[in-house]
Amino acid sequence: MEGLIEQVPFDLSTQTVRELNQFLHQPAEELAGHEVVVANPNGAHNLAVGLNAPVTVTVHGHAGYYAAGMNQLATVVIEGSAGTGVAENMMSGRVHVKGFASNSAGATAHGGLLVIEGDAGLRCGISLKGGDIVVGGSVGSFSAFMAQAGHMVICGNAGDALGDSLYEAVLYVKGHIKSLGADAQIEPMTPEDVATVAALLSQAGLKTEHDPTAFKRIASARTLYHWNAEADQAY
Repeated sequence: MEGLIEQVPFDLSTQTVRELNQFLHQPAEELAGHEVVVANPNGAHNLAVGLNAPVTVTVHGHAGYYAAGMNQLATVVIEGSAGTGVAENMMSGRVHVKGFASNSAGATAHGGLLVIEGDAGLRCGISLKGGDIVVGGSVGSFSAFMAQAGHMVICGNAGDALGDSLYEAVLYVKGHIKSLGADAQIEPMTPEDVATVAALLSQAGLKTEHDPTAFKRIASARTLYHWNAEADQAY
């Protein structure tokens, strides 16, 4: 029947991560119409990495390091928590973590959407290059360090040095910010900012839980864009 999704099961208690990833690295036309369902991941590392097809992967459990790294086009749902570097260097597509995420979630992401329903650890969105990240909970210290483009929506609190050395990425925080990093500053929310937050919350499935007008905008003060030899180094 046209439009029918065929489920392909992988059980990592009897199969290997290499077998899973080799199946997922087939040409896009071979994966069309499939949903890959992964059972018993038990925190295995490198699940569903380097995908380049509009396939859906659902992981029933916790993932280890670098799950869904380098993702393009695919939708990866982790029905548990994820270790360090989930969705690292994502280019497009969607990665959705139903639990918590460890350090460096969404690091260097160029595109796509990363949703973390729980908290995220240190350096969430570090060196973000154009992707969008929505965190339903709080983020750890040094999140969005050197974030260059894209958006982060943080529905909880933020740790120390949020947005340190921020470039053109824009951050939105609903809760308390322990401290801002160098060159990051709170700015007034505009109607365009409210619309952006509303749209990202809607895409993440969190729109009914949070008021977009309750967020603060954090952006770059742009004082670090050019090296000033006359400065007293007190950045």
